[in-house]
Amino acid sequence: MNMVVSKVIDFILHIDKYLAQIVQNYGAASYAILFLIIFLETGFVITPFLPGDSLLFVAGALASKKVMNIFFLFFLFTIAAILGDTVNYWTGKYFGNKIEGSKWIKKEYLEKTNQFYEKYGGKTIILARFVPIIRTFAPFVAGVGKMNYIRFLSFNVVGGILWVAIFTFSGYFLGTIPWVEKNLTLVIIAIIILSLIPPAIEFLRHKRKKGSTPTPAN
Repeated sequence: MNMVVSKVIDFILHIDKYLAQIVQNYGAASYAILFLIIFLETGFVITPFLPGDSLLFVAGALASKKVMNIFFLFFLFTIAAILGDTVNYWTGKYFGNKIEGSKWIKKEYLEKTNQFYEKYGGKTIILARFVPIIRTFAPFVAGVGKMNYIRFLSFNVVGGILWVAIFTFSGYFLGTIPWVEKNLTLVIIAIIILSLIPPAIEFLRHKRKKGSTPTPAN
């Protein structure tokens, strides 16, 4: 188990090297592999550990070297993100009550996502795209809560396009900068840290609020 975790961490931190190897070994089939990773990361509540933001950025950086086509990547990732959230929504809607108590799904992830919903409402679907873990659980919770599908779909499409466009094109334009090219691992770590700041702040606020709530007298 520890070996699997260390391999996943290594893959995420050095995704630039792994992605370059995938492109070199599989050629055009690499597009299908990247599509699958983004689809799984957004579509299944048991795979929130897969890379999202960093993968989009690095794929964009590779495209800046003409290794991949940036516009095809943008189209492919957008479809994967929208389809992933859609599958997650319907999974939550039809199987939510059974899956919710599963040992495969951490209860605290669902609780954090619920707190996100309480604060931002339906816009959570858009905002959650930029927050790891919550990104994976938001559509599931929307399904469990029986959010109107048309309303969900509109947020899903807007969020998917924005998320993919910002990270993929950022990688494409910044990937040509020599410092970024030489220090891509540091950039990936920075992306991960920055994306974890919002949920960390929310968690601390929640803990502070919980701690300051007066206990009722007996």
